[in-house]
Amino acid sequence: MKVLLLGSGGREHALAWKLAASPLLTKLYAAPGNPGIAQQAELVALDISNHVAVAGFCRDMKIDLVVVGPEAPLVAGIADDLRAAGIRVFGPSKAAARLEGSKGFTKDLCARFDIPTAAYGRFDNLAAARAYVEKVGAPIVIKADGLAAGKGVTVAMTLAEALDGLNACFDGSFGSAGAEVVVEEFLTGEEASFFCLCDGTTALPFGTAQDHKRVGDGDIGPNTGGMGAYSPAPVMTPEIIERTMREIIEPTMRGMAELGSPFAGVLFAGLMIDENGPKLIEYNTRFGDPECQVLMMRLKDDLLVLLNAAADGQLSHMSVRWRDEAALTVVMAAQGYPGAPEKGSVIRGIDGERGDGTQIFHAGTAINAGALVANGGRVLNVTATGATVGEAQRQAYAAVDRIDWPQGFCRRDIGWRAVEREAGR
Repeated sequence: MKVLLLGSGGREHALAWKLAASPLLTKLYAAPGNPGIAQQAELVALDISNHVAVAGFCRDMKIDLVVVGPEAPLVAGIADDLRAAGIRVFGPSKAAARLEGSKGFTKDLCARFDIPTAAYGRFDNLAAARAYVEKVGAPIVIKADGLAAGKGVTVAMTLAEALDGLNACFDGSFGSAGAEVVVEEFLTGEEASFFCLCDGTTALPFGTAQDHKRVGDGDIGPNTGGMGAYSPAPVMTPEIIERTMREIIEPTMRGMAELGSPFAGVLFAGLMIDENGPKLIEYNTRFGDPECQVLMMRLKDDLLVLLNAAADGQLSHMSVRWRDEAALTVVMAAQGYPGAPEKGSVIRGIDGERGDGTQIFHAGTAINAGALVANGGRVLNVTATGATVGEAQRQAYAAVDRIDWPQGFCRRDIGWRAVEREAGR
């Protein structure tokens, strides 16, 4: 099979790495890709926002399947345009991708179909939103309605922080994504990420993980796109998984079908788990980043077979097997992130330094004058496996410490919840 992978981040490098291992694969292209992805795929200089150009490339190269990595092309409708051109694609339609593209849409869906989630309000003007926040008080959560690259959320512990979060949305800090806001009840508990592969009818459970959104050790500082993750998430017990499927995923699948937008692709539920069970924080409609990296490290089965089955509506015949090992990834970011990252610094010490069970996925890199350089905020995903999360953590940080990149930084406590559980604390 000839496959085209769209995207250029750490998630896409992990997908490329896993797809390249499939015996079904005859050729893997990636657009636009990155220097790490170039180890597994032929990079193509395509503008993936130009759907006509992408479809033309697929026809010319006789592509059998397009795998869409990031959310923006899905929300823009690339899956619809490719399907209309007769090209098979793994990823939801524009209408189904509203589950990520509009937080307000998802909250309304939850209300309509009795899916447990935080209480909320939707607002398209600052005055009404301020009045609601002042009435409810803090702690409270402010979310830009649209896509904001993981940065449009303010978890406000004080009223002043909440009002600052509203101002950031309505003053254009997140562009059009902040033209409408969702104001949510502050939930307590433990967060987890739960994934399903979907084909419009069937939702096949596809692993658990726990992300670390805050930039600093001890979960302090501003939210980011994710500073690290591990899998599996111990909080996602068999009972919690069963309840998540029954109370959250299955009603969502039925609801989207009823609305005329059946969901096919990756359904990624961000959950809050407390003594009453799981609640939906939000949906994403693609693999998480950096959760994808740890899932791909643990996946025992052929990813391409599974994605094909999803594209063909055949997931009811499939199952997923996982390696017993835990996996953990540490994000190395450029100084300045999650604000304006410093680009262009040289990264050394990546090649030839890995032990068994360790992979370094490129998230924001480029080649400049023959040297590997930082070209984004989150730059590398240093990923390892181990018999326990603690062992995977030690392996990952040992690999981090072998990388020569003074201008980079990372959290040093990724996996702390699971490590404490393992230690019996």
